[in-house]
Amino acid sequence: MTVAACAALVQRGDPDRFLAVMAAPVDARAQLFPLYAFNLEVARAPWVTEEPLIAEMRLQWWRDVVENAGSGAARAHEVAGPLHAVIQDFGLPIDVLDRLIAARRWDIHKEAHESLDDYLEDTGAGLMWLAARALGAPDTAEVTVRAYGWATASAFYLRAVPELLARGRRPLPDGVSAPDLARQGLDKLAMARAGRKLVPKDVAPALLAGWQTEGLLQQAVDGRTAPLQLTEFQRRGRLLWQAVSRRW
Repeated sequence: MTVAACAALVQRGDPDRFLAVMAAPVDARAQLFPLYAFNLEVARAPWVTEEPLIAEMRLQWWRDVVENAGSGAARAHEVAGPLHAVIQDFGLPIDVLDRLIAARRWDIHKEAHESLDDYLEDTGAGLMWLAARALGAPDTAEVTVRAYGWATASAFYLRAVPELLARGRRPLPDGVSAPDLARQGLDKLAMARAGRKLVPKDVAPALLAGWQTEGLLQQAVDGRTAPLQLTEFQRRGRLLWQAVSRRW
């Protein structure tokens, strides 16, 4: 039940976010690693079994962990323990955490999205707002941070579309193409940047996870059919620039 255990999980399962956290100041990592490890555990819960009921039970377990963090003792689990501490120490909103978990129920089943917008809002935008709150973001920054989180989530989601299709899912709503979604993501990115002054510089490490967002979305807008991916030079360069400048 340590932050180091959370970091190891993120390194193995979510290497892009691991790099983002390692580019952040050391004192931000104790908040970010438990949140990203929690997100990883929740995101993969629907995929580790072919039995929908078992997947539902896994998600419910995490909902119980989150609900319990508001009042009860921490569970003896390598992620639940550190997550419990972050929730309590920084007063993270339980409802945002719960919606993040509930949204992942879509990944269990093969129906089309009722609202892809809500899915990206509750998963990606919600996660980025939680990270920002853990680093001290004021309420006035929420709309801006969520817009950036939505844009980032749309980029990662588009990158995952080929895999989702291969698994028999219907990732895009009828009438919505990958370039359509990417354009929505770029609009959200522009909205976030317009409100950049509302986000304190000390909160910028929470937004490092989006360092590839613009490049991936632009590839999708341009109609790239191969998997969306930046070159290693672009990846490293953009992460370094964003970490040093604290601009996004």
